[in-house]
Amino acid sequence: MFASPVARTLHRAGHWSGPAATVTLTYDDRFLRRKVLETDGGEAFLVDLPHTTSLDHGDAFVLEDGRLVGVVAAEEDLLQVTGDLVRLAWHIGNRHMPCQIEADRLLIQRDHVIRDMLEKLGATLCDVREAFTPEGGAYGHGRTHSHAH
Repeated sequence: MFASPVARTLHRAGHWSGPAATVTLTYDDRFLRRKVLETDGGEAFLVDLPHTTSLDHGDAFVLEDGRLVGVVAAEEDLLQVTGDLVRLAWHIGNRHMPCQIEADRLLIQRDHVIRDMLEKLGATLCDVREAFTPEGGAYGHGRTHSHAH
């Protein structure tokens, strides 16, 4: 039996307010259903959501005692991509790579195979360390992993 607080409810970013502890998670760690997490202050809690959920920066878990734990996107090792963004974004999306799309750059997780492909396509690449908040899946349904959903 888990003696620490349990979170079975999630409030999406912009739909909650008030004081909250925080938990800092990478993009990969922000995709979960049931897992023990630790707040940035060191308190363990169990996440037990009804289904696997993609968490966004600014979401908040609601602990059974009413306290909130805000989700913070962790800084990660990323690859900044500049150049012909429309063409490069198409190639990244065609490989089902999560991609953060901005007006003047794309951010993706570091991957040597994709790096090589992008270099061959004429992209300018730079290693950066930032929070990663890529676009969600098609039709607003969160993450997608392949054509066989």
